Amino acid sequence: MNTYRYLILPCLVAATPALAQSAQSTAGLEQAADADADILVTANREARPAATVGQAVTVLDTATIVQRQAVVVSDLLRQTPGVTVSRNGGVGTTAGVSIRGAESDQTVALIDGIKLNDPSSPGGGFNFGTLLVGNIARIEVLRGAQSVLWGSQAIGGVVNLITRQPTERFSLNARAEGGWHDTGQAFANVSGTMGPVAASVGGGYYTSDGISAYAPGTERDGFRSYGANASVAIALASNVSVDLRGFYANGRTDFDGFAPPTFSFGDTRDYGDTEQWIGYAGLNAALFDGRFRNRFGYAHTDTDRTNYTPTATPAETFRGIGRNDRIEYQGAFDITSAVFATFGAEREVSRSRTASDGAAGNPGRARIFSVYGQLAVTPVAGLTMTGGVRHDDHSQFGGATTVSGSGVYSPNGGATAFRASYSEGFKAPTLFQLQSEYGNGLLSPERSHGWDAGVTQKALDGAVEASATYFTRTSRDLIAFISCATPLTGICTGRPFGTYDNVARARAQGVEAALTLRPVESLTFVAAYTYLDAKDRSAGTATFGRDLARRPGDSVSVNADYRWPFSLSTGATITAVGDSFDNAANTRRLDGYVLADVRAALPIGPHLEVYGRVENLFDARYQTVYQYGQPGRAAFGGIRVTY
Repeated sequence: MNTYRYLILPCLVAATPALAQSAQSTAGLEQAADADADILVTANREARPAATVGQAVTVLDTATIVQRQAVVVSDLLRQTPGVTVSRNGGVGTTAGVSIRGAESDQTVALIDGIKLNDPSSPGGGFNFGTLLVGNIARIEVLRGAQSVLWGSQAIGGVVNLITRQPTERFSLNARAEGGWHDTGQAFANVSGTMGPVAASVGGGYYTSDGISAYAPGTERDGFRSYGANASVAIALASNVSVDLRGFYANGRTDFDGFAPPTFSFGDTRDYGDTEQWIGYAGLNAALFDGRFRNRFGYAHTDTDRTNYTPTATPAETFRGIGRNDRIEYQGAFDITSAVFATFGAEREVSRSRTASDGAAGNPGRARIFSVYGQLAVTPVAGLTMTGGVRHDDHSQFGGATTVSGSGVYSPNGGATAFRASYSEGFKAPTLFQLQSEYGNGLLSPERSHGWDAGVTQKALDGAVEASATYFTRTSRDLIAFISCATPLTGICTGRPFGTYDNVARARAQGVEAALTLRPVESLTFVAAYTYLDAKDRSAGTATFGRDLARRPGDSVSVNADYRWPFSLSTGATITAVGDSFDNAANTRRLDGYVLADVRAALPIGPHLEVYGRVENLFDARYQTVYQYGQPGRAAFGGIRVTY
């Protein structure tokens, strides 16, 4: 269903005043898409040297994304430290991304400057299951609570995606591939500049017969997706520009359900349609020789989801309509060469309507107004300290204030870097939790606080890079569904089928480690390991002290790629995930698994490349959600064209 697009960035500081662009400008996006891991854009909502960032960030650049040949973004994310992915079947089915043991709806997803969430979904999170790699050129995964700059939902972290952006010269990137179970895809993106106008236009199509979402089933559940996107920048003056961006996606996902008369899980003909519109318009203005960069923007997201059971009457079993309208201002000011400030204000209005079995539906609406500020100071060479504060005012639950602080220090010019951060997060109750037939208007936001500390060591002119980070986070006032018994009193009044309440508490702690080796120019070895201890700390409940559901204690990924003297590139990915539990009571175990993927690519001339891969080489059978199947061994091949 998706090929999406992302955000952020301006100029690189006072060192590049000619590129003075606000963080979300199209020119800024182009700079971010082309940046390497030495530049980070998510931690400050502005492009900054990685050496000045105290948080833990993993970067997947264009070369890495192309090299690994992944189809869906979630397959790339599960190869990064601290990230867990759970999916209800094959490509296109619902997938949640958990960072450092947080709930999947506590992850912020950013695509080409727009913070995505679906107000009509119960948890208000983002479904990564239909998010295809498409024309995405860069992914940053920022771990730890980040609500000071990114607001509600940023308790676990932020996944920031940047797509291919306009180029000075005409550029074409296209690929087509096919393979197992009648799977086929084609994506293309063209970009260029003519006078004051720079543009990038892309689109794609994906189809697959898929696998049975019900693990023991035999009926295949397919997925079909098409979409288009455009990004246009118009330079009105040397320091003023206008940006217009749009995206459309339409997808159909087959899934299995609970058919009468037994209502037990099994093969069904159920399917869902999802249509999404995204639009953005922004004005960028740089003052004081580019040192003071301003952005005024408006973003709109519109998500329509409809589920059908062809054998039922009525056939439409669920409909969800979610709307987000956001007006925002952001300023970035290089006060001096050693002091950098980011600040802004946002006003977001969310609307939703959900209905089941053809009913009229339940409307919901909420408004949140936010102000934030962050200051980064480099008092001496090698040391940067950052602190920030944010206040959000919600139309229903009131206010929430969060703070953060971080520091990074290198005593030897970047060869060794010590990092530490303290951060707070919050997540506003969703419209479904507040205003649906199960809603509780007295809910408070979910809150978290935590810290991390780590070290990164580089050696042999960058041929070796190793890092390790310890983290811990405590979350409170987590919202959970509770049953209501007669007589209905208190928050259960008028809620015979249950409601929501702030009753849960959780703690997550662990270690993230990463290693990159480049013993020779043609060989790259990248490994990541995560140890996670995520526990339910809800006092007085039967699940106190139990593992949080679908949080494996150990996970490892290894990528090795080699380029042969005759230009053939070969590579392999090994992913090993430990045991976990599917439920809060820890009575249903999900066995660990090991996946092996192999790939190869060979250029044919300067503009054409043929490639292929085998996924799940040893045909491992595994589940990330109880009774939901995952793809077995599969082979794919394709061609890639670049100009």
